[in-house]
Amino acid sequence: MSVHIEIDHRKPRHPEKLFRPDNPIQRKPAWIRVKAPTHPIYHETRALMRANGLVTVCEEAACPNIGECWSQRHATMMIMGDTCTRACAFCNVATGLPGPLDATEPTRVADAVAKLGLRHVVITSVDRDDLPDGGAAHFAAVIAATRAAAPTTTIEVLTPDFLRKSGGAEMLAEAAPDVFNHNLETVPRLYPSIRPGARYYQSLRLLDQVKRLAPQTFTKSGLMLGLGEERAEVSQVMDDLRIADVDFITMGQYLQPTAKHAAVARFVPPEEFAEFAAMARGKGFLQVAATPLTRSSYHADADFAEMRANRAARHAA
Repeated sequence: MSVHIEIDHRKPRHPEKLFRPDNPIQRKPAWIRVKAPTHPIYHETRALMRANGLVTVCEEAACPNIGECWSQRHATMMIMGDTCTRACAFCNVATGLPGPLDATEPTRVADAVAKLGLRHVVITSVDRDDLPDGGAAHFAAVIAATRAAAPTTTIEVLTPDFLRKSGGAEMLAEAAPDVFNHNLETVPRLYPSIRPGARYYQSLRLLDQVKRLAPQTFTKSGLMLGLGEERAEVSQVMDDLRIADVDFITMGQYLQPTAKHAAVARFVPPEEFAEFAAMARGKGFLQVAATPLTRSSYHADADFAEMRANRAARHAA
């Protein structure tokens, strides 16, 4: 009797995590749960992304806000492919060796932004440690193409850290996005386990460099809470960001994508997020977003408008 054995040849999404022990996924509290997307504009936005051959971090990172954002035609474009060269313990983006850059991508992103009629767009990317400049020139090309196709759209970029890549900060500052975002993600003590391919002070230095080179560009950074950080450590990160003259801080609850990812140490309640928001405002940030469901690009258009108004009011005072 012959036995047929079916072999799965699909490439694993996170090959570096295959042999890690499982971390059971905890049931989410009521304040975290969101409804499945059903709005017709959600499906229109999804169809436009597919038609233009674009990748979104909304899908790749399994963002809980995708239904709300796409129903309002807000989508965060993810450039330079869908495969990241890093293996962060929190991230759901596929890891491995990426393919070559697509020279048509800047035009395709710009076309989608124009068709969606966006007032504000967020453009992020995978890490591309395989590229000599980490992808900085490609970011600049996407910004330039988007400016040409949609001149009234304000542009926010969320970039990699350009670790050991010279010139990244200079290229991005010269490209002059309206908002330059780079997330610290967590407190320095947790970097070896949560963000092992990155260096806390490189990320901080990048934010500082861009602000020094382009003082009018708003700078922004974000933290995930619930990974085991202490309150005093979060306060210190806020102080570090203010020393770098960062304008905007976001804080949201870490959610575990799979059993192979870092475990949730705890679900931070909404009232504690409100306390962190008050702390951040007291430290002088122009803009603060801190709720369990906050993500880097969540309500980014409204937050940008408010931040610009806050800067104008502060200068007028």
